[in-house]
Amino acid sequence: MTLKEIAILLQAEVIYENHHLDKMIKHAFAADLMSDVLRLDTSEMILITGLANLQVIRTAEMSDICFILFVRGKQVTPEMVELAKESNIALLQCKQSMFKVCGELYVAGLEPIY
Repeated sequence: MTLKEIAILLQAEVIYENHHLDKMIKHAFAADLMSDVLRLDTSEMILITGLANLQVIRTAEMSDICFILFVRGKQVTPEMVELAKESNIALLQCKQSMFKVCGELYVAGLEPIY
């Protein structure tokens, strides 16, 4: 799936995309514990989280994650957007629960990391 397809499917707001809308995403991982994220093979993966702070952006940067989806109506701050721009990380946010988002993405064809 592309980032654009994910945004449409989930009715997610694209906060920052920097030409990532047509990039392919094959895997998804959901976590609020960033130490779990640091252990992953993150190629072509979207991180789904309800944790909305700068640490999420920094973790994504360290893990070479280019896509983050914030769930449960969490709001991205201007500081998070600025750091995402510096790191070339696309940001989306939606109102649905993490459980619902994961289910919809799985049914649509995204694979789990493990």
